[in-house]
Amino acid sequence: MRILVDENVPLAEAFFGELGEVTRQPGREMSAASVRDHDALVVRSITPVNAALVAGSRLKFVGTCTIGTDHVDLAALREHGIGFANAPGCNAEAVVDYVLSSLLLLSERDGEDLFAKTVGIVGAGNVGGRLAARLAALGIDHLICDPPRADAEGGVGFVDLDALIARADVICLHTPLVAAGAHATRHLLDRRRIEALAPGTVLLNAGRGDCLDGTALNERLARDADLRCVLDVWEQEPGIDEALYARVDLATPHIAGHSVDGKLRGTEMIYQALSRQLGLPARQSLERLTPAPWLPRLVLDADTPRDDALRLCARACYDPRRDAMGLERYRRRLGMAQGFDAYRRDYPVRREFQTLEVALTAAAPELEAVLRGFGFGVATPD
Repeated sequence: MRILVDENVPLAEAFFGELGEVTRQPGREMSAASVRDHDALVVRSITPVNAALVAGSRLKFVGTCTIGTDHVDLAALREHGIGFANAPGCNAEAVVDYVLSSLLLLSERDGEDLFAKTVGIVGAGNVGGRLAARLAALGIDHLICDPPRADAEGGVGFVDLDALIARADVICLHTPLVAAGAHATRHLLDRRRIEALAPGTVLLNAGRGDCLDGTALNERLARDADLRCVLDVWEQEPGIDEALYARVDLATPHIAGHSVDGKLRGTEMIYQALSRQLGLPARQSLERLTPAPWLPRLVLDADTPRDDALRLCARACYDPRRDAMGLERYRRRLGMAQGFDAYRRDYPVRREFQTLEVALTAAAPELEAVLRGFGFGVATPD
C-alpha cells in the first residue's frame, strides 16, 4: 500500500508505516498526478479534495486530520467508492487554549477584567461546546448561538445572532463553513452585522475565514478602529488581505489548533480509521508515542493573585504573541502567502494547558477552581 501524507501531519511514519509506504508532500502541492498512484491520502484543511483530485486515481481511502470537512467533496468520494474519515474534536482543546490566552492578553493590554465580560459563542460544536464548558467553570457569563442545534434542541439555552451581537462584549466565531441552505455560514458576520458591533467589542475568529466579511471588517477598522480583533483564519488563505492583517490586534496563520497534542490525536484517529477499513488491528497509540511535555509542573504560592497565576500558567504553555511575531517575521522574509504556509510548516512545539500540573503550596479553593476552569491540572497539598 502507498500512502500520501501532508508534510505537516506529525508522526505519520510511526503510525502509518506499518500499513504501507509513506510519502510526504506539502498540502497545497497535492495534485491529481501526485495522488494517482497512491492507495490512501492523508491531508489537513489546506488541501481541496475534490473530483478533479481523485478522478482516475487508485485511492481507496481519504482521511483529514482535522475537525472540519468543508475542504472535502464527500459526494465525489462516494461516487468513486473512496472511504473517508475526519478527526472530530482532535484539536478542540488547543483552540480553546488559544481563545482563552488571546482574551487574557487583550484584557491585560486594556486593563480590563475578563471575568466581568459577557462572551458570545457562535457555533457550539466541538470547539464552541468546550469553550462554553470552560467559561461556565470559570463563572464567566456567556451566550450561545447555534441555529442547527437550537432547531434540533427546541431553542432552549440558545440566542439568535443579532441578540448575541447586541449583548456580548466578546464574540468568538467557531462555525464550520456551510456554503448554502438555511444555515449557510459564509459571511455570517456580514457588513450589516459588523457595523452593528458596539465600539470596544472584541471579535475573535478561530473557525473559518469565509464566515466573516473581511472587506467589511477592514473598512470598519480603517474608519473607526474601535473594535479589538483576533483573527486566526482568513479569507483567501494564504494570500490574505494585508490591509486587514495590519489593522487587527492579533493576527495568526490558522494555527489555533496546532498543539502537538491536537495534531497527534488527529493522526491517531485517521490511522485508526484506515486500519478499520483494512480490517487490521490498530497497534500504535498516542499513549506510547506522545512526547512528555517540557514543563510538566509549576509550583505557585497559594496567595498568588488570580490574574497573575493565569497569565503565568497560560504563557508557560502558550503565548499567542509568539505566533503573531512568527507570522510577521516570515512575512517580511518570504511575503505573506509563502510566509503564512512556511510558518505553519515550521510551527514550534506547543503543548495544551491540560499537560501542565500546577501545584499550590497551601489550600486555596478559589484559585484552584479558576486554574482548573482554565484547563490546567491542579495538585493541592495533603
